[in-house]
Amino acid sequence: MGHADVTGAGGAGAGEDGVGEDGLVTWSLRPARLADVEPIVELRAVAMRPDLERLGRYDEHRVRQRLRDAFVPGHTWVVMVDDALAGCVAVRPAEDGHWLEHFYLDVRIHGRGVGSAVLRTVLRRTDADGVPVRLNVLQGSPAQRLYARHGFTVEAQDPVDVLMVREPGAGVLRRGDAAPRAASSSERVADASTSASASASAVSRGAAS
Repeated sequence: MGHADVTGAGGAGAGEDGVGEDGLVTWSLRPARLADVEPIVELRAVAMRPDLERLGRYDEHRVRQRLRDAFVPGHTWVVMVDDALAGCVAVRPAEDGHWLEHFYLDVRIHGRGVGSAVLRTVLRRTDADGVPVRLNVLQGSPAQRLYARHGFTVEAQDPVDVLMVREPGAGVLRRGDAAPRAASSSERVADASTSASASASAVSRGAAS
């Protein structure tokens, strides 16, 4: 999967082109740089704190250091909104396919459809590679519903993490399909978890900090 800048818009009920019915947010993806690591570290710490505290696993130093240790700019895209860093997502190649990791969004754009739009963009790229995509999400996170809507299924789980896998082409609306309905309140919560869960949970392998 190569790096390339992408621009789109996300909103409630966003279709494949990313244009929503309301709450429109214009966003773009750019390749990450080494200088992005500390802003992303803080984004991760804020996003993951509620779920990690719920599971009794929050440590303010460890949650930050894990990102510093795992950050690879060449595998990471930064989500930009209004010319400011508003999130990130990483896709790490592995022998068994790709791993979707470090998916976080700023709280200011939670529930605006950006998480779903970014996820669709990333999955279209991984579909082109023709390999499965895996991720870990913390137990009890609403992010699991977001991933299920995009074709991920549970492969394994333990008391802390749920391992999910998606085969190429699963669960993604294509241009010409029926237009999606506006997101329900519960779905908005799940989309917001692209930071406070997907972002706060669906992070790298061994996401529990």
